[in-house]
Amino acid sequence: MSGALVHEWLAPRGGSENVFEALNTVFPDAARYCLWNDSEGRFVVDGETWLARTPLRGHKAAAVPLMPLAWRTLPRVDADWVLTSTHLFAHHARFAGSARDAPKLVYAHTPARYIWNPELDLRGDTLAARAAAKMLKGIDRRRAQEPVAIAANSVFVQQRIAQAWHRESTVIHPPVDVTGFTRPPAPDERDDAVLAALPETFLLGFSRFIPYKRLDLVIEAGIAADVPVVLAGSGPDEARLRAIAEERAPGRVFFVAAPGAELYRALLHRCIALVFPAVEDFGIVPVEAMAAGKPVIASAVGGTAETIVDGRTGTFVEHWSRDELRRAVDAAARVSSEACRRQADNFSEAVFAERITSWVADSLDDARTTETRSA
Repeated sequence: MSGALVHEWLAPRGGSENVFEALNTVFPDAARYCLWNDSEGRFVVDGETWLARTPLRGHKAAAVPLMPLAWRTLPRVDADWVLTSTHLFAHHARFAGSARDAPKLVYAHTPARYIWNPELDLRGDTLAARAAAKMLKGIDRRRAQEPVAIAANSVFVQQRIAQAWHRESTVIHPPVDVTGFTRPPAPDERDDAVLAALPETFLLGFSRFIPYKRLDLVIEAGIAADVPVVLAGSGPDEARLRAIAEERAPGRVFFVAAPGAELYRALLHRCIALVFPAVEDFGIVPVEAMAAGKPVIASAVGGTAETIVDGRTGTFVEHWSRDELRRAVDAAARVSSEACRRQADNFSEAVFAERITSWVADSLDDARTTETRSA
């Protein structure tokens, strides 16, 4: 049976792009479509929407009002099933040709936060965005009734799907390159120079430098436990974080700008623990840390509640107070590296491939059975 894979816009990197890459591996013969492909050669697609040929290409926020229309005017494709990877409106996808009436399945990273949960995404918390949300909620919920089955990337998102779309879904956690983080890192000479300038042990914070990632709490954890901190990444919040570090822990916070893959692995292997305060839909970085044998200090809200085993592969923090953080770092230091690695194996690429393959096959069988009964 031939299929079609659909994704939002494609960027060079990102968690949803990792899922789409895994879907390409599992279904290598499927056609591939997206809003626009700016992946710098990472992906080859069979088609883009007409938005890719307009000045709105790459301007996600400005293009949002037109995305639902773009997804409803896809070209003719002959396919027996359609699988969309969505975190905004890709589940609205409708092709011409035989694919128009083919069963549609949805892998949901989240219903559109702009629309349904602006408190989780500041880009949706503006007058213009709120006005657009009122218009788009109804159509988004109607389009979400079209799929024959929906998979959610976590229980956290499964609950959001039920609230926003009034649909049931199956939880299939996204794939993580577990094997890549179990092997020893291979930093180059430039990476070695960066590592040589860092303390021997430290707490690690790794993410984009944006406010909702709460990297200031990583600094607080270091202060509470009297341990140096390394913040790795880049983004618009860097100046604020540097100011906090200078004021609260002068000389104890080290910044590593946009580390490459091997340097990132090396930082994970050297750190005492990863501190991950952000509330994420799933959270790939904590699983990568566990694959490297390192515990995670995180919130018990969101995807981390599904990946970390409190007391065995990390520690949950509720209030992020100084005493609580001190206890969390002490507890994390006693965690078994092997227990962390075993837990990470539950979220491997192989596990994802097996689960998504079975889910697609079972969903299509159910759709055919339903169609036969109603004929």
